[in-house]
Amino acid sequence: MDTTSSGTIRIGVDETFAPILTSQVDTFQKLYPSAHIQAQYKPELDVMQAFLKDSIRLAIVARDLTADERATFQRQKLEPRTIRIGVDGVAIIVHPSNADSLLTIAQLQGIFTGKLTQWSQLSAKNKLGTITAVFDNNNSSTARFVQDSVTRGGALAKGVFASKSNPALLDYVATHPNAIGVIGVNWISDRDDPKVPKFLSRVRVAGISPKATGSVSSDYVQPYQAYLAQKTYPLRRELYVISREARAGLGTGFASFLAGNKGQLIMLKAGLMPATGQVRMIEVKPN
Repeated sequence: MDTTSSGTIRIGVDETFAPILTSQVDTFQKLYPSAHIQAQYKPELDVMQAFLKDSIRLAIVARDLTADERATFQRQKLEPRTIRIGVDGVAIIVHPSNADSLLTIAQLQGIFTGKLTQWSQLSAKNKLGTITAVFDNNNSSTARFVQDSVTRGGALAKGVFASKSNPALLDYVATHPNAIGVIGVNWISDRDDPKVPKFLSRVRVAGISPKATGSVSSDYVQPYQAYLAQKTYPLRRELYVISREARAGLGTGFASFLAGNKGQLIMLKAGLMPATGQVRMIEVKPN
């Protein structure tokens, strides 16, 4: 039988959070050598299906349980515990040659619903042709988030496709000047991760404005930690750990670690907004 710091457990992690959760799992296991966490990185829908079927005891996803999911647990006479552990952003990325890297929510809505199909519809000078929108996976949390928060329930355009993984998405946008991609911020936010500068040298992170029209340059913000903290970046989402443990086992221990000081510091270092604690913001004034 496992304890809060020993034993073996299978957990499910939304694959858009693979970089940050890999770091969290590695740190926890170094602190507690008798703990063995088998993390399965999958699309959000697959993680939640495994969680409902009791294939995993812990789910780390970008949403809380739905009413139907809670009803399922009630029938199982279980009371899952949900802990908010951070704030993430959904980043919009384009090819470095694309001059249109400042986009409004209204323009994104047009792109993802298929109302805007050509880059020239955003700017007459843009000659990149047909817009190709790409996600990491059809069942991913980023695809669901765009439908919930950008298209407002509207169906995604027929031309939108999935690249099968986040690295594949980054590679596609980096090699297709007409592409626009949607990716979790933690793939491009931790500057200490040697892969991040390589990613950022190949793509451009778009600035997003919540205003429909008439935006000025100062309205556009990128998904930096400070803007997540200030709530000025419009494509923010909460990160949760959900446990179905009926007793204090290893899942409870890992969830407590994620929500505790060490786990929150790892979140901060990775460029996300921790659920607890302060982000220090310094205003630099020109001479």
